[in-house]
Amino acid sequence: VRMEMKDSGSVVLTAYHPHSPARMPSVEQGFGQEVPSSHSPSSRKSLSRCRRINRMLSNEPTPPPTFSRSNSQVSMDSTSMEDFWCEVESIKESSEDRPEESTLLEFKPADEGELEAEWLQDAGLSTLISGAEEEDGQALLSTLTRTQAAAVQKRYNTYTQTLRKKNKHTVRDVRDIFGISDSSPTFETVPVSPVPSNGIQLPGQKPVWKSVSSNSCLDCGLDKGSPSVTEELSYEVSFSESVTVVPKTREWQKNQRFKKDDSALPKFIVRKSRFGLTEVGDLSPEDMKKIRYLSLIELTAFYDALGVELKRNRTERIKGRENGLFGVPLTALLENDQKKVPGIKVPLIFQKLLLKLEETGLETEGILRVPGSASRVKNLHQELEAKFYEDTFDWDQVRNNDAAGLLKMFIRELPSPLFTIEYLPAFITLVEKISKIKLQLQALHLLIMLLPEANRDTAKAFLQFLKKVVANEGKNKMNLWNVSMIVAPNLFIYKGKRANQQEMQAAATTAHIVRLLIRYQDILWTVPSFLISQVRKMNEAAMNNSKRQLMFDKGVRKLLRRKTMERERPERPEGAVTFPPYLQSEIPEGVIRVYAPLHSKVSMAIQLNSQTKAKDILARFHCENSHGSSQNMGGQIQSLHEIGGNIGQHCLDPDAYMLDVYRANPQAEWVIKPKAS
Repeated sequence: VRMEMKDSGSVVLTAYHPHSPARMPSVEQGFGQEVPSSHSPSSRKSLSRCRRINRMLSNEPTPPPTFSRSNSQVSMDSTSMEDFWCEVESIKESSEDRPEESTLLEFKPADEGELEAEWLQDAGLSTLISGAEEEDGQALLSTLTRTQAAAVQKRYNTYTQTLRKKNKHTVRDVRDIFGISDSSPTFETVPVSPVPSNGIQLPGQKPVWKSVSSNSCLDCGLDKGSPSVTEELSYEVSFSESVTVVPKTREWQKNQRFKKDDSALPKFIVRKSRFGLTEVGDLSPEDMKKIRYLSLIELTAFYDALGVELKRNRTERIKGRENGLFGVPLTALLENDQKKVPGIKVPLIFQKLLLKLEETGLETEGILRVPGSASRVKNLHQELEAKFYEDTFDWDQVRNNDAAGLLKMFIRELPSPLFTIEYLPAFITLVEKISKIKLQLQALHLLIMLLPEANRDTAKAFLQFLKKVVANEGKNKMNLWNVSMIVAPNLFIYKGKRANQQEMQAAATTAHIVRLLIRYQDILWTVPSFLISQVRKMNEAAMNNSKRQLMFDKGVRKLLRRKTMERERPERPEGAVTFPPYLQSEIPEGVIRVYAPLHSKVSMAIQLNSQTKAKDILARFHCENSHGSSQNMGGQIQSLHEIGGNIGQHCLDPDAYMLDVYRANPQAEWVIKPKAS
């Protein structure tokens, strides 16, 4: 059966169910207030209608449909998806009283070659389009692995062939960029050590991780009913390099089945390497920008290795309010909020709604699922818009179900979806075309790395809240699958002109994506170490290019000669760090000087050995500080930071082995300061 739900903005939600010829009534897909509570007549009518639809879907037989169905929905019965369709119905009914809004998103068709050109620009390789010898582009190309280079080469080939057909300006030959001969590729790529497929250790191989201790791994499993088999994920080698056997399409279709039982999800463990683990907020914005470039290239290479097409939407214009709370772009909201709270990463209104629900709503039965009162939510919405920034809004008057309705409304009314219009097709594809959960998780991981900072930080806060909701399942009766079904239509249904139907073909697909996001969020917000290694190589290549450029500057060379003649200095050992004049001295190999501006003892030289960890250095400063200062000074957690050299700024994992980090970046400075919140 084919079910379509349309609104005046031309968004189409299409879903398929294998059991019924009945067509679901047209549902206006709006984005407004919550429907009345379950005790009101309209709510009973809504729930009754949902149940009738599901009974109709499950009880009436039908011959096999002739159209192609989404694989994910073959395995889901109508009862398991009832909450999803009830939420869709609630969204529809809650928008009936709202005025029709103008189109928020406009899409433009892609001319031949434009998609590849945009891909190259988004991957930080605009130098291949402009032909300019840009340092960043050249540095990025020098760090690519074999599969990543092949992905870039494939897109650049398509781009240049298109330009030649159109008789555009002369373009660089791909052989000039990658050093490819007519017969076979000869370009150098980053070597990868032998690893098993997707991080599984093969017999006879030495483990690449240290032994397990209490804090030596990131455990993303289940609190109860966990499967007996635990799978390990490796961050040491790129995901695309780890793909060895690609399932055939028929095998995907045969094996693609979802089970709503939470225990069906595998338990994953990420072993900490000697460098520890790095969270998204631990790197500087400049390095995270490079992580985004590399993530797009790696995601494309990963999809290529799996034989899956990476599809992206193209938006021409995004409209939204410039002021207010609801319907305002995240970047605009944060810009306004940062005037009040500098450095804030998640909009204040979103934080306040989450805090309200965490304080009073986590144990409320049916939280998120049971709708609040439409009239109350409408009044609260208007009152918030008028009083929130004046700090005169009374939060005590807000009931839990109404707060949940406001939270979902905020997400739905974002001018661009939380997971971006551009990559929504890629989110859907990773479930529709990839059957193995480990591979789905790796693709999802790269997509999270690709999100704009505001979207990624807001999504993290939202998922942390949802995890708390699931943790209180015993009292609120909301398990992981229930929460995923309720949240999915709020995240993946959006308004837009000529919106692609593919993103919303399968209800079960989107619910499964949300389930993965909630369950494995601790993994997904950790930066893969192979990407950090590539950023280091990229920064080193850029520094070397800069040094070579300086050597061609005659004025600089003359200045260097004059300084050398004025005072001959013995060369400092490799790994020396530049200190202020009063602290300058030759530092032996394996000794670092650590600065702690907030401590009374502002610096200390520390001899490293193979067992010295970052937390050991923090503990030493804590013990030797004359005022007995704590690692938690003024309510802020103190962390050891690696600054400069081949990294912008890196907040180190307390379990990082410092001698390994030092050898990877001998030119860095080491500073103890509060970790960015």
